[in-house]
Amino acid sequence: MLTLTPKGELICPADEIFGSTTILAQLSEAFENIQDNAARRNETVRILRDAQKAGRKTISDAFAKRPFDARPLTRSYTYLTDGLVCTAMQVASTYLHPLATPTQGEKIAVLAVGGYGRGEMAPASDVDLLFLTPYKITAWAESVIESMLYMLWDLRLKVGHSSRTIKDCLRLGTEDFTIRTAMLEQRYLAGDAALAEELDDRLKTELFKGSERQFIEAKLQERDERHHKQGERYMVEPNVKEGKGGLRDLQSLYWIAKYIYGVQDVAELVPLGLFEPEEFSTFVEAEEFLWAVRSHLHLLTGRATEQLTFDLQVEVADRMGYEDRAGRRAVEVFMQRYFREATRVGELTRIFLTKLEASHVKGAALLERIFRRRPRVKAGYKVVHGRLDVADAKKFLSDKLNLLRLFEEGLRTGMLIHPDAMRLVTANLNLIDDDMRQNKEAQRIFLDLMLKHGNPERALRRMNELGVLSAFLPEFEHIVAMMQFNMYHSYTVDEHTIQTIVNLAQIERGELVESLPLASSILKRGVNRKVLYVALLLHDIAKGRPEDHSILGAQIARKVAPRLGLNKSDSETVEWLVRYHLLMSDMAQKRDISDPRTVRDFAKAVKTVKRLDLLTVLTVCDIRGVGPNTWNNWKATLLRALHAETKRALETGMEDLNRANRGAEAKKALRSALDDWSKADLKAETGRHYAPYWQGLNLSTHIEFAKMLRALEHSGDPGAMEIHLHPDDDRDATRACFAMADHPGIFARIAGALALVGANVVDARSYTTKDGYVTDAFWIQDAEGHPFEASRLPRLTQMIQKTLKGEVVARDALKSRDKIKKRERAFNVPTHIIFDNDGSEIYTIIEVDTRDRPGLLYDLTRTLAAANVYIANAVIATYGEQVVDTFYVKDMFGLKYHSESKQRGLETKLRKAITEGAERAIS
Repeated sequence: MLTLTPKGELICPADEIFGSTTILAQLSEAFENIQDNAARRNETVRILRDAQKAGRKTISDAFAKRPFDARPLTRSYTYLTDGLVCTAMQVASTYLHPLATPTQGEKIAVLAVGGYGRGEMAPASDVDLLFLTPYKITAWAESVIESMLYMLWDLRLKVGHSSRTIKDCLRLGTEDFTIRTAMLEQRYLAGDAALAEELDDRLKTELFKGSERQFIEAKLQERDERHHKQGERYMVEPNVKEGKGGLRDLQSLYWIAKYIYGVQDVAELVPLGLFEPEEFSTFVEAEEFLWAVRSHLHLLTGRATEQLTFDLQVEVADRMGYEDRAGRRAVEVFMQRYFREATRVGELTRIFLTKLEASHVKGAALLERIFRRRPRVKAGYKVVHGRLDVADAKKFLSDKLNLLRLFEEGLRTGMLIHPDAMRLVTANLNLIDDDMRQNKEAQRIFLDLMLKHGNPERALRRMNELGVLSAFLPEFEHIVAMMQFNMYHSYTVDEHTIQTIVNLAQIERGELVESLPLASSILKRGVNRKVLYVALLLHDIAKGRPEDHSILGAQIARKVAPRLGLNKSDSETVEWLVRYHLLMSDMAQKRDISDPRTVRDFAKAVKTVKRLDLLTVLTVCDIRGVGPNTWNNWKATLLRALHAETKRALETGMEDLNRANRGAEAKKALRSALDDWSKADLKAETGRHYAPYWQGLNLSTHIEFAKMLRALEHSGDPGAMEIHLHPDDDRDATRACFAMADHPGIFARIAGALALVGANVVDARSYTTKDGYVTDAFWIQDAEGHPFEASRLPRLTQMIQKTLKGEVVARDALKSRDKIKKRERAFNVPTHIIFDNDGSEIYTIIEVDTRDRPGLLYDLTRTLAAANVYIANAVIATYGEQVVDTFYVKDMFGLKYHSESKQRGLETKLRKAITEGAERAIS
């Protein structure tokens, strides 16, 4: 007789998941007419497969209606799996291999271990089984196990299995903590119950007892290694199972508790005093949420997917019923909840481990206590296990400023804060009220946390996790754990804000002098640090709202800066910095810095060198805080050039910027670099180019083109072309120079050739000469955003040459390559096209902001060429899946595009090219 008992509430009635009585009756009836073992086994699989299919469908249908009820769901999958395993055992031992008189050695118990033993199964979880025998395995037991496994494999279950005696279990458990953990969660399923009970008793008395400290240290080390491998809790594509703040962290708590206290359920930790009742309910809520997310992931992909990738985030949010809110997509609302739960898991882990440490167990702190000199702490504090704790809770809470002083003392002494003190703070956040926010001393402490101790990150991150930051700055609450659904930002908004402050502190400590010489020298000369730190803290405070976050952020900063104790002039500077925090980055990355108008417009906006310096440092910290690989030499070069040109304009006047001045300097530099050329050759070279050429390129590129044009003239072949590819280390890119006789559409053909070889264009310049040549310079990177390896350049040159000669047709060849990856298809980037006739003296600027893909630049330039638009240069700025392609253009008569109708006509053609290309990319 088969009796299955669910371990708690299921997501739907048990007999709808697995009707054991009906199934056994079906089997018994079928076996009356079948004697052959193989046929019996096949029939068992057929009946169980139908039951499995029906059971899984019933569970997933019920879960679709109750998408957050993960506990009943995991129990339901466990119940279904129990039914399949126990039935297979019954058939194998009773019908396929019956034993009339079993001997003492012919006993077998089937146990569930690991997550299955704990009774927590996601839709695609493994089924881990332990076949337990009293002595060496007998031929009968081997047959039973083999038949059982074949049936389970035929049901497509992922079975992990081992056959052991009790002695084996104890020996292997001593040697290996993973095996020990799996056996910690063994659960009897079928067979000889007495044997299973004996194992349970002996594990507790002979293996677990006395080795608690060892086990805890092994689990904590495992956790640290796992976090290191998976990355921070704030990474935007988290691993739900193994990541920081994920399910494995909660399971580790449970394992340790079970190992030491023998608890069967986390609820038992409350009477033991390890958790407060409200902390326990946080545990349950976090666990339920994470299991729900994991289960939806498995059901969506049909396999054990643990990584919450971008494309799956959208689908899981949809399945869980999240909806768009003002200014934010449903997926962003869902991920904010995810990151908040992950943060809570971190807090719970900390609380639990401290309690254990206090009660007897964790070893490291003990040694630290003996060998470390105790730092002197101020009155009202004490040191517990090398951490800062509150001496008297009542006294501490009698002055609410202590809720901030605690963090100041932590930074002053360099000590971590004891979780008991953290608990005290979290439980009393209501003390932080308007009265305290207006308090001068509170404002001083808060600013000192950023300005005084050289390590603002530690205080800010801990304050953020405990809710103190949002309590003291209520405007911050909105961005806590807020995710921006794009591929550009690697962190949530609050973590990005802290990362920008980390960068500023590192520059101040002199740690980044080599990689950031400009920002380091600005700080060394001295700037208003208070203004910089407050501006960084507030720069993204208005993210995730329908309005422009720079404009709204500036309005918020106007209120918040005085409340943090800044005077009127400093508050105004902070407001200005927040309002224009993207201006320098946009000017440097989306405009041509060599155009005098760009620098002039930027100089007019910043007005003073003081503001220019502040904005430069803020921009550097902001870009570096976006993600580990966002900053590169290309961006550094652009910002340095813009800073230098603007500073010069502000200090010596705007006249310095005119084209004639700069052209004369560039020609002079070329003459002295090519001092072995004849006067006639030099005169021809300096006379053949128009003014923009001398401004738009640096000396090494001028030298390169001079040599290329001389080679073309000497060749005497009107169809000849020169292609030179060189690493440009200063800009983290490869410089590709092209020189040939001018004819329409060359720029587009080069863009097509470069797209075909997998090159991303980051900048491009095109200049015609007075004697009918064209000199085009493109700066390109590989798919990873690096310069191409020198060894690849000859082959790239060859492939580009083939395309330009027409041997390969770029448009046809790109069709199969111009595809968007599946995980990146979830992003919506609306297309915006702007025509600007003020940003340049001689060109119309067309700015196209749209979804990036490999052949986009080629499509856009081909469209412009077909409309007889002359492209002087292109500036390309990429932000994850979004790209801004800016073209400096003239019409065929050399004039700007002033007429509205011409602008609209061009815009329609560009939009058509973008739409057709986008459809091709996802087909």
